[in-house]
Amino acid sequence: MGAKDWMLLYADTDAAAVLRSRPEPDRDATHALVDRLHPATTLTPLSEQSLEAKANPPDGEFYAGVFPGLTVITSGQVALDYPSALPERFIEEGRGRTLYLHAMHSVVDWFAFGVWEDGVLRRALSLSPDDGVLENLGEPLEFERPYWAGERRLEDDGDGDAYPLDFHPLELGEDALRNLFGFNWEGAVQDDDPELGEVMLLGYRLS
Repeated sequence: MGAKDWMLLYADTDAAAVLRSRPEPDRDATHALVDRLHPATTLTPLSEQSLEAKANPPDGEFYAGVFPGLTVITSGQVALDYPSALPERFIEEGRGRTLYLHAMHSVVDWFAFGVWEDGVLRRALSLSPDDGVLENLGEPLEFERPYWAGERRLEDDGDGDAYPLDFHPLELGEDALRNLFGFNWEGAVQDDDPELGEVMLLGYRLS
């Protein structure tokens, strides 16, 4: 498996439906959002890039799009081992909406996600084979339950080296993408998957 992202999505409605509509970002609202989140930072505009291309921007770059019913942010600032430590300014931006954090890195088999409803943390999970379960707060969401119930247990690799976790974090990460946002980076593509290469984000260099 090979996938890497660090994203926040603020949803007033079904995120998958908005992404499937190939929405155009509201440029004024997006710039205002980025400015609010970085009040003491110089913002240098970068070229627009797709969500597919900039799901994991490097440090110092920040991508965002404000769409009808959905706001998307991608930034290394949210690649957190402990999702519950998300800075308060990002949580405040989600008041009155559902906020999702999704982050994973295939090189180290790490996955983390968080869900806030109207600014209140509902679920936070972070795990990797090297560090085990770093954070596990709140009740598992429905798509997680087969993993915790042992239904997605990994087979021995044949060399006697058991995987340190009962299931693969990236498999759970892809299921989170599918269930929360209607797509996945890897695995089966469905007919109504959003065209992430056509969902454009505005880019900024932070200094």
